[in-house]
Amino acid sequence: MRSFEVTGGARLHGAIIPQGAKNEALQILCAVLLTPEEVVVHNVPDIVDVRQMLSLLDELGIDVQPLGTGSWKFRAATIRLERMTEVAFHEKANRLRGSVMIAGPLLARFGKSFIPRPGGDKIGRRKMDTHVLGLEKLGVKAEYDAGMGCFHLSVDKLSGNYILLDEPSVTGTANIVMAAVMAVGHTTIYNAACEPYLQQLCRMLNKMGASIKGIGSNLLEIDGVSALHGTDHRILPDMIEVGSFIGMAAITGSDIRIRNAGVEHLGIIPDKFRQLGINMHIEGDDIHIPSQGEYDIQDNMDGSILTIYDHPWPGLTPDLLSILLVVATQATGSVLIHQKMFESRLFFVDKLIDMGARIILCDPHRATVIGLEKKQALRGITMNSPDIRAGMALLIAAMSAEGRSIIHNIEQIDRGYQHLDKRLNALGAKIRRIES
Repeated sequence: MRSFEVTGGARLHGAIIPQGAKNEALQILCAVLLTPEEVVVHNVPDIVDVRQMLSLLDELGIDVQPLGTGSWKFRAATIRLERMTEVAFHEKANRLRGSVMIAGPLLARFGKSFIPRPGGDKIGRRKMDTHVLGLEKLGVKAEYDAGMGCFHLSVDKLSGNYILLDEPSVTGTANIVMAAVMAVGHTTIYNAACEPYLQQLCRMLNKMGASIKGIGSNLLEIDGVSALHGTDHRILPDMIEVGSFIGMAAITGSDIRIRNAGVEHLGIIPDKFRQLGINMHIEGDDIHIPSQGEYDIQDNMDGSILTIYDHPWPGLTPDLLSILLVVATQATGSVLIHQKMFESRLFFVDKLIDMGARIILCDPHRATVIGLEKKQALRGITMNSPDIRAGMALLIAAMSAEGRSIIHNIEQIDRGYQHLDKRLNALGAKIRRIES
């Protein structure tokens, strides 16, 4: 087990560049399965989840070659479809949530695939209904295998159809889009996810020869084509890492510049930090967070307590609620954090309470934070990282705390953040990685 030893209280200073977006990378890496031609992808983050996806592609027989820092070349000329019947491959796929998105591309090219049991963070139930029901609308036959814990999928010919999604699932939309681009006829997907990373996937597919209209909206119109071609694609900066760095700078009183932040793709994220009183300056594609003392949470216009909640894009991504919650612990004022999507994502607040934060966990979805006004620092403790985003939030809390903290199970943090300790130590943080 790997751990971080964090000595809190350090003020950070300098510039940092966000990694390529984890959630975009997993979609894009699955999309390389759609063509036998060469696909080159740049700005791929070096994180555990991406390494696992690269390993899955390699086991399927894809030619995977590194081209240098963050760049990879793929050629899916031949696919070892027999691997999908092997228990070892299923077990490997089960460890990675993003592996569900190999289903759409493989159905498009070969008429068979599977959807493994969801892996990744243990933050609540993550249903597969949207994926399966959407693919069935395209003519796919789905059979559940209780022994393997997966859906076996097959189709003679994908046929376009009208699909109204029961929820705007990002991975569900991506899966259905990647199948529909090679279906016969016209497909309409309504209530589609429209996150920047899904937009990136659609633009990449169009460069490969697909015909997708309505990109950036929740209504996608797709005319199927018979084949897709190779392309070159660059992944956006990771908006979750950008938000994490904004929160880190604020709670530690640091002066940080986030370079090449992909500002035009951040949506409402900067505004949510401003609601907590965080000062920042947008300078071209950079974000400068100056050192500040106290920061005051804004009340609603009628004087009531501010509520921050997650919502499908262009609303606030749920991945940043943990960070916003931690930042609020040292603010002046109170805020209600409402995590609507997952019923286990707020349970990490017990660690923050042990550190001295004033938080009331109202129920599995809501927590009220009463800020400490930076008059009382959090205190260092020993804790475990339960998932990627809560792990990053706990790391930020430890960096602001008095004394030493130990964070175990940092494999979770490594799943989503690239060489985090080295990059933050370069800014003046005091983080030591412990191998045990």
